[in-house]
Amino acid sequence: MQETIDRLAATDQGARIAKTLLFPYLNHAATMFESGYATRADIDAAMRFGCGYPIGPLALIDSVGAAVVAAGLDEMYAQTGDELHQPVSFLRDPSEADGAVEDPAPELRHEINSVGVVGTGTMASGIVEVFAKAGYDVTFVGRGDDKVAGVVTSITKSLDKAIARGKLGEAGKDAVLARLHGATSREALSDVDIVVEAIAEDLDIKLELFADLDRICKPGAILATTTSSLSVAACAAATSRPGDVVGMHFFNPAPVMKLVEVVSAPETKAEVAETTKALCFKTGKHPVSCGDRAGFIVNALLFPYLNDAIKLFEDGLGTMTEIDTAMKETKLPMGPFELLDVVGNDVSLAIEESLVATFGHAGWEPAPTLQKLVAEGALGRKTGKGFHDYSA
Repeated sequence: MQETIDRLAATDQGARIAKTLLFPYLNHAATMFESGYATRADIDAAMRFGCGYPIGPLALIDSVGAAVVAAGLDEMYAQTGDELHQPVSFLRDPSEADGAVEDPAPELRHEINSVGVVGTGTMASGIVEVFAKAGYDVTFVGRGDDKVAGVVTSITKSLDKAIARGKLGEAGKDAVLARLHGATSREALSDVDIVVEAIAEDLDIKLELFADLDRICKPGAILATTTSSLSVAACAAATSRPGDVVGMHFFNPAPVMKLVEVVSAPETKAEVAETTKALCFKTGKHPVSCGDRAGFIVNALLFPYLNDAIKLFEDGLGTMTEIDTAMKETKLPMGPFELLDVVGNDVSLAIEESLVATFGHAGWEPAPTLQKLVAEGALGRKTGKGFHDYSA
């Protein structure tokens, strides 16, 4: 934390880069809190557990001083005229912000003994592992026996690694595997207490699934979607029980990442959201609450910052290496260009476009360099080349 504060107080090029990228990010976080979209604790936890940041944005504002952040933004706004650089009222007088009320510790308002998971990809396999390790019987559904077997193989490899690191014994491995119940028919989900879908990020495919789950699952079962960009309300509308539908956005890799964004659509019952949060805690995760809009907490704060980094480079105010280095010197785990290449530039572009479509901020329009790289197929580490070259 002190390194971040020091960079914001310094005057060298790296400090100027850090200020240019961090001040709008802090302004956006302050806006999110001031509007009551999420609590102070949840916003800070989301960025710490979801991005590995050493400190949450609101805690950083407190440490640096709201007046310092507001002054830095005033200077930027005078230069750019960008509404995103105009300090929100919270930064002028932090005592005036009501924000959202902090939630008490959540409790299981629904009995959860068995879990269903739809999907067999990396995220689905990770979610199956999370619940099975936490002691839950998990029924997971794939499109064929080979897909189902692949989940077991993936989890077995993960457990073997844990054994090799001394974090699990053979008996523990056997107990986890005994809780796995693979199936190729969704009908196997008829008696589970919660179903978590982790299928393709395609709304039409998800709508068909939720309509089918509505038919199959018992009354009172919670239906959760892991979507990171689609409408939870739209998934809920495909059912006759919209109050039982909730977002449960895990971060990849699910067995490792602690954060889960619990997303309430307008009709999601309070006890359903509370039960989902309590269940997350029981699996060793840290849930945060937010509403059903593009980006939720993490992506809505992270990707405008990444986009700003690209524009800073385009404006000739630093090389990619200089910008990456400057941000790592604030103790962020990765530089923005390194992170973009890990996420995938195609994914980053899609998220940026969804944020612009939702919020309409011209300042969030995807940077031309990002669009160019995606058009060229330079998507990052997965293709061997993105902002940086990984072909060597």
